[in-house]
Amino acid sequence: MAFFLLERASPYSVDQSWRRLTDWQRHADAVPLTRVTVLTPPPTHEGTVFVARSGLGPVAFDDPMEVVVWQPPRDGLGGMCRLVKRGTFVTGWAEIEVHPESDEASRVVWREEISVRWLPGFLDRGLARAGRWMFGRAAERLLRRP
Repeated sequence: MAFFLLERASPYSVDQSWRRLTDWQRHADAVPLTRVTVLTPPPTHEGTVFVARSGLGPVAFDDPMEVVVWQPPRDGLGGMCRLVKRGTFVTGWAEIEVHPESDEASRVVWREEISVRWLPGFLDRGLARAGRWMFGRAAERLLRRP
């Protein structure tokens, strides 16, 4: 399994950053060649399931995920959610945390452990580097001012 950690500063409050990062369908705009379908009625909660489909045509795969921890920000404190990847091709988990930096800014911490079926373990370091780069860019896009 490949593990990566990234942190990003956000110009938004904890609540605004949380909403931007946990609007699962917005991830499709932030990750190239990806479409996201939420299978559970809103609002997001423990048990919410969604699928990210990445790729082009027949060269694509589904990455089904379930929210197993859902702790939105409250009373000026940060929030955290944990997703478990339930696919047959991609497995692992991701945690997204949002912490207050000030009344108007926050800090995002994204941790992920990922495994890709048939990918030999010696490639985990490269997979972690690619994941950090790709999801770092996704977080930046999700937190970009309009």
